[in-house]
Amino acid sequence: MFTHHDLASLNDLEMQVYHDIIKHPESVSYMTIRELAERAGVSTTTVLRFCRKMQCDGWSEFRIRFRLAQQQAQPAQTNVGVSEMLSFFKSINNDEFSELISLAAERINRAEQLFFIGAGTSGSLAKYGARFFSNVGKFSHYIDDPYYPVSGNVDENTLAILLSVSGETPEILRLASQFSLRGCQIVAITHSESSSLAKMSDFTLAYHVPLIRLSDNSDITTQVPVMYILEAIGRLLNK
Repeated sequence: MFTHHDLASLNDLEMQVYHDIIKHPESVSYMTIRELAERAGVSTTTVLRFCRKMQCDGWSEFRIRFRLAQQQAQPAQTNVGVSEMLSFFKSINNDEFSELISLAAERINRAEQLFFIGAGTSGSLAKYGARFFSNVGKFSHYIDDPYYPVSGNVDENTLAILLSVSGETPEILRLASQFSLRGCQIVAITHSESSSLAKMSDFTLAYHVPLIRLSDNSDITTQVPVMYILEAIGRLLNK
């Protein structure tokens, strides 16, 4: 029911509605618009805008369509992580997302020098991405130190792939700015097109999954979509 095209059109508040719905699918059909708005922390007007972007006239139609989609799908999963993955893979199972992967592969293939950049968990995935792309014949470097100096032979023939879940990490934004100032192309892989990193980039691949942080601010957001995107691009490069 949730396509990549529809999700890409949502602003931050509307994404809060989407995340609330996929976290609590069993209760959506029985809630009023006011109850959902209160639980998601938004206004009823925001919920209505969300419904219209999901091709529904209003909350009543959305509830009916959502319930029918649930009935046609596999039995509901009690594991929220599984629900997130099912929602992600359903949203990208279309020609539009495949075209985005192809466009990213074309940009990367034209670059003479390639860097993967990330910090923390995203830094580990940057290292994995560089190794995976090198395995398929596109030699790549990686930077997992957010304070690494950007110097030397980086120019318009260099492409930097920046990985960031939130797209708001100051150190990653600083690196993006440094690469951009040297004329390098920037490709962002992040959770939303509305993030600061996405806005700084020449091309963005967004995966629209809920951000999950623990009480100590540790990020445990799933990275399965990032792995899928990296491998999908890499396989196209191999072809």
